[in-house]
Amino acid sequence: MKPNKHLYAQVDDDGRLVLPPELATRYEIRPGVRVLVDEGANSFNLLRPARLAKLYIEPTNQCNLNCRTCIRNVWEEPLGKMSDTVFDRVIKGLSAFSPPPTVFFGGLGEPLYHPRIVEMVARSKELGARVEVITNGTLLTADLSRELLAAGIDMLWVSLDGATPESYADIRLGAALPQVIENIAHFRDAINAEVRGGCCGWMPKFNAQLGIEFVAMKRNIADLPAVLNLGRQLGVKRFIVTNVLPYTEEMSNETLYSGALAYNPYPHLSLPRINESEITSDPLSQAMRRMNMTWAGSNPQSAKDHCPFIESGAGAVGWDGSLSPCLPLLHSHVSFPLGRERFSRRWTIGNVTENSLADLWNTPEHIAFRERLQTFDFPPCVLCGGCELAEKNEEDCEGNVFPTCGGCLWSQGVIQCP
Repeated sequence: MKPNKHLYAQVDDDGRLVLPPELATRYEIRPGVRVLVDEGANSFNLLRPARLAKLYIEPTNQCNLNCRTCIRNVWEEPLGKMSDTVFDRVIKGLSAFSPPPTVFFGGLGEPLYHPRIVEMVARSKELGARVEVITNGTLLTADLSRELLAAGIDMLWVSLDGATPESYADIRLGAALPQVIENIAHFRDAINAEVRGGCCGWMPKFNAQLGIEFVAMKRNIADLPAVLNLGRQLGVKRFIVTNVLPYTEEMSNETLYSGALAYNPYPHLSLPRINESEITSDPLSQAMRRMNMTWAGSNPQSAKDHCPFIESGAGAVGWDGSLSPCLPLLHSHVSFPLGRERFSRRWTIGNVTENSLADLWNTPEHIAFRERLQTFDFPPCVLCGGCELAEKNEEDCEGNVFPTCGGCLWSQGVIQCP
């Protein structure tokens, strides 16, 4: 649903803010619900109550590739595929939410590696949910593209980390870029396979869109402009760039971020909207160096860290049915942010085979955790890293107990997911 940008709230005689009913319904703001107020310089934001708005589903944590950036290079957790029983429970759980959350098939495996991925998309779509899938693109045949579109997929994200066969294969070992490009073209062509009359004389058969995710690191950042150009040629509508999360000490040498994550000393630059041209491109690029920049008409982000999963109302179900509040907590793993080893222990609220999704979402422990994340009163462990507490997510120097999030790179905007 596209947000209405012209809704007005009113203030009653007692000074209470009264929201429009449709807005309150959309964000499940009911009488008695606590809503956190985040005050800015000249404004305030009402942070949405933690309604389940997006569910990441991990069909499998297995993959057909052996990428050098992958967590499977270092972890020892069991591998498997989501069973029919577990997925039935997920679907039953989703049916209890209205409106239905967005369903995103992803996680730490290749979703298209699951033999029932098309059926999973179709059953999620039958609930009225928006459905997205992320893939490495190697298994995306022409037939599978047509099946996914017929099942109702809304968005297909393709991980593309290089623009030449050499740079791509250097990261995604076992994959060939020309084949992936051909597979993306299959999907694009399937969207436009049949056209029908519209206001402009034609409309694509399907309303699905393509997106590209680019994992940036030293070895491939020079390829980013070419990847963007390639994506535009393939009809890609959305791009997302994320930093690499190094799961090995060797990969920590590839990062494009430093220790100065929680504090940015640069002055603020506010720019008006200016057309990019031969005249403006070079001066603007030089002016924006070493600046905190905002464009006119955009809202500056809060200076504090925040959890993108909690703020978007997300949860994550692993292939075994375990529910976590976010993807980073779905599996235990070791990483090397800023070259220092850190162990993150998984935290699950429960399993959908034992309790309903709604019950798990509304457990007191989970509600309390979401409220902690909304205020985000955690020390900046990534920036500091000066004590042994920063080496795990068990506890921190301010008395927070497991799971602690001061060392989470997602909370600092370094790592992001579609």
